[in-house]
Amino acid sequence: MKNPFIPLEMANTVIIDGSISEEMKMNLQRLGLNIILTIPCKDIAEPISYHPDMVIHPINHNTLIIAPNVFDYYEDKLSRLGIKIIKGETKLTKDYPGDIAYNVGRIGDYAVHNFKYTDEKLKYYLKKENVEFIDIKQGYAKCSMAIVDDRAIITADYPIYRELCKRGINVLLIQPGYVTLKGYSYGFIGGATGNLSNEIVIISGNLDGHPDKTVIINFVNKYNKKIYWLSNEKIIDIGTIITLNCQ
Repeated sequence: MKNPFIPLEMANTVIIDGSISEEMKMNLQRLGLNIILTIPCKDIAEPISYHPDMVIHPINHNTLIIAPNVFDYYEDKLSRLGIKIIKGETKLTKDYPGDIAYNVGRIGDYAVHNFKYTDEKLKYYLKKENVEFIDIKQGYAKCSMAIVDDRAIITADYPIYRELCKRGINVLLIQPGYVTLKGYSYGFIGGATGNLSNEIVIISGNLDGHPDKTVIINFVNKYNKKIYWLSNEKIIDIGTIITLNCQ
């Protein structure tokens, strides 16, 4: 199974945190991408309210499930682009775990989440995709997983590392922290990354000051991937950079 967070071809559309810097916007424009800036989901905590991975999950490469809180906005933006849009059942709320229903990680044939709190409709469609569930305590599973390849990720979450290694997934375990997220002690590596194609990983900012900088870059390069640095700022959690091939 191909990972829906990795476009089958070079992406032509990106869904990204609507509060990103002008530098990031300009660098996306240079790629010729159709940029869909998120709107805040005002029902969840303000620092993560713009994060795509809190309200959107790509079930497959042309189907997205979206939280009802913000569904109308994305239906208007995406439905005419040939992307199937499904409204989730779970309305997100501010306090954990009321905000995690759609933050499901994907790698190989697996979906990773605290499935006690996953949106029921999302679970239904994941089962239709023949995805095996890995149940963990981490509710911010996608935030915690930087997708490098169809069978390779980077994470600072040890339980994710342990469970995926058992299943033959190549996992680089890095030190937690060193990713900026305003309002919190730190953010997550998965929330700071995305994929422009099967050859290009995109990272929100530089890794200067991260103790695992060299290891991270070498891990990405090991899979013959190039890195597109979205800014010269310090790496920041912007809730996963979701990329699509639209009509």
